[in-house]
Amino acid sequence: MPLTRDSARMVQYLTRRLIGLVFVLLGMTVVMFVIVRLIPGDPVRAVLGYDATTEMVEAFRAEYGLDRPVHVQYLSFLSGLLHGDMGVSITSGVPVVQDLATYLPATVELAIASVVISLVLGFPLGVLAAVNRGRVVDRLATTTSLVFIATPVFWFGLLLQLVFYRVLGWLPYGGRIGDLPPEFVSHTGLLVIDALINRDLRVLWDALSHLLLPAFSLSALLIASVARTTRMSLGQSLSELYVQTARSKGLARRVVIFKHALRNALVPIVTLVGLRIGELLGGAVITETIFQWPGIGSYAVRAISHLDTSAILGFSIVAVTAYAVINLVVDIAYMFLDPRIGTRS
Repeated sequence: MPLTRDSARMVQYLTRRLIGLVFVLLGMTVVMFVIVRLIPGDPVRAVLGYDATTEMVEAFRAEYGLDRPVHVQYLSFLSGLLHGDMGVSITSGVPVVQDLATYLPATVELAIASVVISLVLGFPLGVLAAVNRGRVVDRLATTTSLVFIATPVFWFGLLLQLVFYRVLGWLPYGGRIGDLPPEFVSHTGLLVIDALINRDLRVLWDALSHLLLPAFSLSALLIASVARTTRMSLGQSLSELYVQTARSKGLARRVVIFKHALRNALVPIVTLVGLRIGELLGGAVITETIFQWPGIGSYAVRAISHLDTSAILGFSIVAVTAYAVINLVVDIAYMFLDPRIGTRS
């Protein structure tokens, strides 16, 4: 079946974006590799200790290829990367890919929970504020958003621990899970999903109780941003001529808001959430540290503190790739919400 002109333009647009994505990622590997090599300090001494002998240091450098010229190290790194090999962590002693596979599911689970909480709370709050502009509901929503935006993430996390762990004793203060039963089978690495697959309600509650506080702490800023963006965007749509025309035709208020105004208002919200997902998948360092969450943010902190260059590079590549891919997904979502964007591009 032949493509229409608009469909052909969309395919061309996506093809250009995918090719551009490859060059962006390739360029970022060069930048990140050079920056990591320029970090002050000696990673070998950081691992072996400053009392290690010269022979021990040289043997360690030779074992990990750190004695070769930088351009040779980069080409070796790039060749390994194309084959799914990011080198070996000098602190854990295992391949970085294996480390990332261990830590990444925890970050993905935390990011998903954070975005779901943000949308469930922030989106209705923004809609209520937009359709009740200037009223008490609008003022309450705006004030709540300002409080969430003004509150530092670490302070919000500590406050949640104080209230829900120390005072009420309802939720654990940190970690990802208690004890897993020996028969529990991991399918996805996401404990909530795996507990549903295993039909294990005890593990499900344990995983959710550990997830709630860090996810809510991480979502506070996004709740406020989603609410404010929804209020502003939906407010503009409600004042547009086509919405007023729909009202003049006698359509119900609910139909005017959700069928005519809300679709156009979704574009900036999708942009906001998409960019935030990219950031979250790159590791929520502060939140993961406060709640002892075993994600790649915590992994990155340990790698940086030990000058573990292979681990730092692996984490950086995952973060940049996640951000770039999410941006591409957001652009594709634009085309479904407003096909004119794709054809104009």
